[in-house]
Amino acid sequence: MIKVNHINKTFKVAKRKAGVLSSIKSLFFQKFTKVQALQDISFSIKEGEIVGYIGPNGAGKSTTIKIMSGILTPDSGTCKILDKTPWLERIEHVKNIGVVFGQRSQLWWDVPVVDSFELIKDIYRITDAHYEETLNLLTDSLNLHDILKTPVRQLSLGQRIRCEIAASLLHNPKILFLDEPTIGLDAVSKIAVRNFIKAINEKRKTTVILTTHDMSDIEALATRIILIGKGQLLYDGNLEHLKEKYITHKKIIVDHYEYQSKIDLPYTEVLKTTPDRTILSVNIKEIKVSSIIQQLSGLMEIHDITVEDPPVEEIIVDLYREYEI
Repeated sequence: MIKVNHINKTFKVAKRKAGVLSSIKSLFFQKFTKVQALQDISFSIKEGEIVGYIGPNGAGKSTTIKIMSGILTPDSGTCKILDKTPWLERIEHVKNIGVVFGQRSQLWWDVPVVDSFELIKDIYRITDAHYEETLNLLTDSLNLHDILKTPVRQLSLGQRIRCEIAASLLHNPKILFLDEPTIGLDAVSKIAVRNFIKAINEKRKTTVILTTHDMSDIEALATRIILIGKGQLLYDGNLEHLKEKYITHKKIIVDHYEYQSKIDLPYTEVLKTTPDRTILSVNIKEIKVSSIIQQLSGLMEIHDITVEDPPVEEIIVDLYREYEI
């Protein structure tokens, strides 16, 4: 469905020193530097996949999305989406994609939401029957009933993002690009957006490319991640495989009856202890968690025990450190 091959993109950025004199000089003698936004990026995405496209700020994520959506033209390389080149066949291409940029709006600020939807209907030449069917589905799924007649400027951030997602799906695209879709949302709104993305993926087999710094979004939605840094593709694979490779320690939280003796177990560090609770970190590369639990059972009377993986954020930070980004 999506094939990106050896894409390169460079931007020319003006440089000048601070100060009024430097500003005046730059009007006549401007210096530029080249920034390599993307360097030999290649990957493919199958129909119905939800892929997390991640990386630090300035890594090249948004540049890639803009190339795939036809907004930017690469310096070299090829990109085929449903057998179309986005920047060369833009009109045909945009019929098959929906794009949501969390910090930018495609809705008209001063008019009711439904008026923006009507205009999008006309732009994409959606039939009345298809528009009504899709609008009803999106309104029910995203709980838009009470805000369709509200001007966009009066919506909360969470309400606006839900309307932005609905607007991007009115023409029933096969591919949905989501760039920071949950930025600034509260927990309730985030869960609503995530549940809808899952539902639309399952019902319509919509392919979703998700870029975000919120690793909880990635963990909740994506099984595959593509990591980019300094314009280069660094990792492309299964999220669970990534966890297996980079998780070296697990946390064990033990709730027990009163116990105050020192705990000294192999390859285990006591992080916190109270008379009725002990928290430990276990090096799982050296010893099994089950062995530690068995040894703890011999030391104290346990009434509850929890084993936790480190947050995905910590794993990604370790990846950044490994690749020096």
